[in-house]
Amino acid sequence: MIRHTPHGRGHAYRPSLDQRVPVVPLAGQDVQVRALVEEDALAVHVEHRVGDGPVARTPAEPLPTTSDGADGADGGHLAAAAAAGEQVEGMRPVAVDLVMPDVQPLAYRWCTATEGGPWTIVHPAAWRAGEDGILRAEGLDDRLDGPVEVLDAGTGPVRLRFAVRLDPGDHVLGLGERFHALDHRGRRLDATVFEQYKQQGERTYLPVPFVLVVGGGPPWGLHVATTRRCWFDIGASDPDRLVVEVAVTPEEPTVTVHGWTDDEPAGVLQAFWSATGTPAAVPRWVFRPWGSGNEWNTQERVEAEVARSLAEDVPLGVIVIEAWSDEATFTAFRDADHTPTTDGGPLRLEDFTFPADGAWPDPKGMVDALHAQDVKVLLWQIPLLPVDVPEDRLGAVQLAHDRRALVERGLAVREADGSPYHNRGWWFPGALMPDLTNPEAVRWWIDKRRYLLTDLGIDGFKTDGGEHAWGDELRWADGTRGDVTNNTFPNRYAQAYHQLLAETGTDGITFSRAGHTGAGTTPCHWAGDEDSTWPAFRASILAGLSAGVSGVSAWGFDHGGFSGEIPSVELYLRSAAVAMLCPIMQYHSEFNHHRTPCRDRTPWNIAERHGAPEVLTTYRRFAHIRERLVDYLHDQHERGRTQGLPLMRTLALRWPDDPAIWDHPHQYLLGDHLLVAPVVEPDRARWTAHLPAGTWVDAWDGSRVEGGSTVTVDAPLDRVPAWTTDTPEGAALRAAFLGPG
Repeated sequence: MIRHTPHGRGHAYRPSLDQRVPVVPLAGQDVQVRALVEEDALAVHVEHRVGDGPVARTPAEPLPTTSDGADGADGGHLAAAAAAGEQVEGMRPVAVDLVMPDVQPLAYRWCTATEGGPWTIVHPAAWRAGEDGILRAEGLDDRLDGPVEVLDAGTGPVRLRFAVRLDPGDHVLGLGERFHALDHRGRRLDATVFEQYKQQGERTYLPVPFVLVVGGGPPWGLHVATTRRCWFDIGASDPDRLVVEVAVTPEEPTVTVHGWTDDEPAGVLQAFWSATGTPAAVPRWVFRPWGSGNEWNTQERVEAEVARSLAEDVPLGVIVIEAWSDEATFTAFRDADHTPTTDGGPLRLEDFTFPADGAWPDPKGMVDALHAQDVKVLLWQIPLLPVDVPEDRLGAVQLAHDRRALVERGLAVREADGSPYHNRGWWFPGALMPDLTNPEAVRWWIDKRRYLLTDLGIDGFKTDGGEHAWGDELRWADGTRGDVTNNTFPNRYAQAYHQLLAETGTDGITFSRAGHTGAGTTPCHWAGDEDSTWPAFRASILAGLSAGVSGVSAWGFDHGGFSGEIPSVELYLRSAAVAMLCPIMQYHSEFNHHRTPCRDRTPWNIAERHGAPEVLTTYRRFAHIRERLVDYLHDQHERGRTQGLPLMRTLALRWPDDPAIWDHPHQYLLGDHLLVAPVVEPDRARWTAHLPAGTWVDAWDGSRVEGGSTVTVDAPLDRVPAWTTDTPEGAALRAAFLGPG
């Protein structure tokens, strides 16, 4: 048996063991042809010819394998899955290196001593001038620099390339939620939805092909109006040029690019939002403190953690329950029994029996009790139907009916041959995906969850995942292929649940990890999974600031980290102080198989684990400050939506011409009147911050400082350096920091 998939499985960054690398080789370029063959296959080789020339034969060499790019050393359950390779039992990877001819096509096929595979023909690709009108550039005529080119792979364009001028002093922001830096100048980045799982670096769950350029002149922005993959060379090859490449097809070779210029960055953002979607309003309760933990997987545990929080006088406004479902259907509570619907139809609360000794004996009573304590409830979701659920698990029978309904009714995403697509990623491998371009699939999917709102009364969903559509060749119900629609799936996923919220009259939200252009129109979002480290903390702040520039305003991160061993006291409190002053304040922790000691990121667990009662005292103070800031945060979020400003905003949006702000990339404004200077390094009792032009008042002691200066202030663990404007609004904020009396 020989397996060769020329285009690979669709992994955005790692070539498959059985693909061609590169998929589109340039004339004269080295090209590696890979395959998986049976372990005992003999005389494995590739036959190849150029044009109509003679057939040559090249023996295969073993191909070394690597992990999937994730580190499983910390023992987390997701890390183990992410580290799994794509090896197939009983098969070994091999490769042959060839050279792409200059003009004629290359034909090749894999062979063994006993069989030969089909011939594959690939044409040499070359860059050439693009036809007139192939780039529709609006508002960028004075910035376009050089000709528009297309990469022709023998049958027509597969990429389009153009460049715009960068001026001295320009800083390039945006491109979605980015963890590596605030200013992208000097880097090469791409825009494609990808689930890296920790240590994202230059990869992201939430790319947006939009840049905001400030500092070298009037602010301007550029948006590539596509959902296909894009690549950005931001002054890396030529310091004076931003070069953009966009995936196209011979059938759809044109690309539209919008440009905007304004006197203020907010004007550019407002124009971008007007074209792609303004961040949506959110309920006031979103700005209260949140709590979560993957080991809170029983009603008893959830109720105990909420009771502990309130008993410790730590305000809690929202709880996210991740480990509630059977993880088969994602619609039924674990241990709940019911008569399966053979047609995959929806159920109601009354259809379930909840064992008294089960994990969730009374979900309705639990939700009612939490609401009585003024705590909102979100339940976790994933947009997949798994295939590897044990047959004896409750929910497995219903899952089988659901999978059959999804396939037989044509509601699943499909492969190019019409068969159902099975998830190619490492998380829930092989699972089926609903085709959310199909209104019937959306209706089927959300109706199965309707009772959670109408009968149970929950307040929304954590719409996790969304990054599982891999492969340009996928087929969607609206007639599009994967290269167009895969990146939009996480947006459609959240939109489906917002449709359900609207239909049931629920003043609720989704809480998503992935997205693309316009993601902020279905709030809220968080920065995905991170370790409890200082680099991850710093990266999360940058992610929030770049997400804000890109249209995502109601955003948060798992303060103190999500995965691995608990953070130090210092890191926990430094990150909690920042979370207190960002749009969403949440702690969360990964499932640890209930091993001891506990890895929950609750303040009481961190305090007990470290023998540091001051953690709980300080966190209590932060949570109360947060409660007093709720009205300000809600008001500023609403005002920002009309002004073209995210709630959490880089200083470059207000002072784009101040060169000193780039030396302090983690500083930010929270609304119009609060400047925050996070302490992002360990062992710092004092911290240096830059105060832009204006009069600033220390949020903690009321001292006034004239801006346009750098200051060094005391930074004990129970406070974060912060200043307010010298205005009535600033005075109200200072009162919130200091509290009653």
